[in-house]
Amino acid sequence: MKSFDLLVVGDANPDVVVGPLRGPLVFGQREQLVEHAGLVLGGSAAIMACGAARLGLRVAFAGRVGDDPAGTFVREALAGRGVDAGFLVTDPVLPTPLTTVVTAGDGDRAILTAPGCLTATGPEDVPRDLLAASRHVHTASFFLMPRLARSLAEVFALARETGATTSLDTNDDPSGRWDRQLLDPVVKFTDFLLPNAAEARALSGETELVPAAVLLAGRGPAVVVKDGANGSLACAGTRLSRVPAVPVDPVDTVGAGDSFDAGFVAANLRGLDLRSALTVAAACGSLSTRAHGGTAAQPTWDEVLAVGDAEHLADRVDADDLLR
Repeated sequence: MKSFDLLVVGDANPDVVVGPLRGPLVFGQREQLVEHAGLVLGGSAAIMACGAARLGLRVAFAGRVGDDPAGTFVREALAGRGVDAGFLVTDPVLPTPLTTVVTAGDGDRAILTAPGCLTATGPEDVPRDLLAASRHVHTASFFLMPRLARSLAEVFALARETGATTSLDTNDDPSGRWDRQLLDPVVKFTDFLLPNAAEARALSGETELVPAAVLLAGRGPAVVVKDGANGSLACAGTRLSRVPAVPVDPVDTVGAGDSFDAGFVAANLRGLDLRSALTVAAACGSLSTRAHGGTAAQPTWDEVLAVGDAEHLADRVDADDLLR
């Protein structure tokens, strides 16, 4: 028996979420009013970890925070959501990352991040013993952690040697380079690659979503793509499956993709097949939008099953149909 079902490696920070902004962001010292603002736990990796713990997994978190009130907030928020934050390193110099999320009425958002100690996060922050104690290792925000990104292939290789499976959600690349020389060595040791539709296109260079997923899967991992209200698709080898999104009236879409990741990994660790895991993930992503912030509405496993067993989520499309 391993101590943890899931080890999540990556970013954890406070998010200040404001919105919806009903027009363009205006400079010139103009004050604009919004309907809602909140201080919540952010960071794609942290939100994913909380979602997985909510689904019943034993979750540990590895990464860095600063020696500051924001770091204390992160530790307490993770622990309050059932995540073991005892492996978080306190950076002696750099501050905890901070993010401001400005939401728009159409579900879109702008994200402003001061990376702080994310730039110092490295392989030494992921102890070998912790890898060996975990069934699965997930990393998020790949391009925000350049030191870890350069060594993540070795971390994932070691995780596999200890019997763990691996997954990666690169999230956005603020530089716009989507550096294959940095990413390709990691993909070789990645079981599941979990981009959203825009990221899948950027990572592959393809403009159409299905060819993008097929090309990325050709590099080794099963590819699971989040496509918002259009649902999601998975490609493993030449086999593709699709499920629609769960119909909800979203309050806040921040963190929905991370909750999707949590659902997919939790389903996989429970032994569900690829299509069933995709169905669970779609339910988790949709249900997480019912409240403000990334973690407030993350569903339990029972809530997911109540939706995931619905017949309308069984919309599987054969590979031949998708590739035609």
